[in-house]
Amino acid sequence: MRDRSPDIQLYDGEAQPLATAEAVRRLAAADVVLFGELHGVPAIHRLELELATGLVEARGGRAVLGAEMFEADDQLALDEFMAGLIPHRHLVAETKVWDRYETDYQPLVELAAERGLRFVATNAPRRYASLVAREGMEGLGRLSAEALRCLAPLPIPVDLATPGYRRMGEMGLTMGGRMPADPARLVAAQAVKDATMAHFIAVNRPPGTLFFHVNGVFHSQERGGLCWYLERLDAALEVRTVSCVEGDPGVLEPRHHGLGDLVAVVRPI
Repeated sequence: MRDRSPDIQLYDGEAQPLATAEAVRRLAAADVVLFGELHGVPAIHRLELELATGLVEARGGRAVLGAEMFEADDQLALDEFMAGLIPHRHLVAETKVWDRYETDYQPLVELAAERGLRFVATNAPRRYASLVAREGMEGLGRLSAEALRCLAPLPIPVDLATPGYRRMGEMGLTMGGRMPADPARLVAAQAVKDATMAHFIAVNRPPGTLFFHVNGVFHSQERGGLCWYLERLDAALEVRTVSCVEGDPGVLEPRHHGLGDLVAVVRPI
């Protein structure tokens, strides 16, 4: 594995810098690795690919990849692409790929395809998260059985003490009418995404397999959100997190300690 760019540096829980190979060694024993990214930062996406590649190799190919960047109703097209039934251009045309997909996430999809691995679409369809932002969790009760297969089983619990959720609610209160939903519904919409990602990670991870998952950093930092739901599903699950922050890569600032089992500091772009 090549050395990382000086624009990014990984640190462990003791604020010690880590080389890529050592980071892979520390993460490889996990059942699930949650990589909490800052979207659209090239150095972060390079690191994601390096860690994913290293972990696949360390586990002898016993790995699954997945990402919030694909929604659960995209899974059929992903499976068809992985099976060689459709070309990549059809995968892109028929799923809701994110902006910058070709540079940021396609390399992870291609890694899975090249190694014969499953790539799991974990996120809740955005239309259902938007429904909760408008109507609260009660809105999900009007969905069909087919639609509900794209979500975590109901009811979805929401704990405001979960790291991140209380701050999200407080932010909504301070912004008042400019928010697209009231604070409680805003948190509930986030919880639907987190719970759904946790659900699809859990049901798609065969025993003895490592699941490497990419998500926005807010979903897993301080072991909140997605991590909280995973541990609720299975307290014995070994979940390790990588959280990305902006700053001087030469130092891990005290305010960033504890955001993840490993913290990646990236120079602002």
